[in-house]
Amino acid sequence: MHDILDLETYPLDQPDSVAFKALLARCKVDLAAHGMFNLVGFMKPAPIAETLAYALPKFETEAFRHERMHNVYFKKIIPDVPDDSPLYTQFQTSNLTLCGDQVAPTAVTQLYEWQPFVDFLAAVMDRAALYPMDDALARLNVMAYGDGQGLNWHFDRSEFTTTLLLQAPEAGSTFLYRTDLRTADDPNHEGVAKLVRGEDTQVQALDVTPGTLNVFRGVNTPHCVTPAKGPRPRVVTVLTYYETPGAQFSDEERLGFYGRTS
Repeated sequence: MHDILDLETYPLDQPDSVAFKALLARCKVDLAAHGMFNLVGFMKPAPIAETLAYALPKFETEAFRHERMHNVYFKKIIPDVPDDSPLYTQFQTSNLTLCGDQVAPTAVTQLYEWQPFVDFLAAVMDRAALYPMDDALARLNVMAYGDGQGLNWHFDRSEFTTTLLLQAPEAGSTFLYRTDLRTADDPNHEGVAKLVRGEDTQVQALDVTPGTLNVFRGVNTPHCVTPAKGPRPRVVTVLTYYETPGAQFSDEERLGFYGRTS
């Protein structure tokens, strides 16, 4: 993995070292304060270039075009919320998706399956263990956002999301987020309504560079990525892990996200 990752700066292969423990502590502090942490330059330029050379042509011929209108919850019915509530405000999300089976011989797959990386994520999240998905389609995705395409406001279903930026567009694609807008005990519908109306003054913005790993606690922090601008697409890989082994999407979920079930 030394050819793929900057393990001198981020010594994930040395979990007993002082440097690893300092990195772990720093990531936990960032996660608690901001709901995320970033490892800039985590993946080296050469494997990024090789992955893009493999994936970009596939976006032209094999990718699933994911288009949907949705509210911030991705739900048709929000319990105890009247039909005329701003919480039902519709946003558009659009991207091209390659599934795990379409990018198997790339560096992002090697990263996804590398046990020290999985162990590191579990340690940061204070979990006993994390496991890769037993789902050839959903385990990791590589997504492209072309001119005008973006990921709109939403809460994540899973507690945290792990992404690695492979290519930035010429403009746009700014990550916007509102840290801890709700909690497990308080849905804060009034605050969410304020966000979807564009009235929340605590929304923050983040632009990252290719090679940056971003681990984000999105279950209580709504977020979006503004539309890309220009002919060069934003390309990002999403790596999904669970606390239990053998996790899979349902056929309905696979069909909705990827246009196929196997």
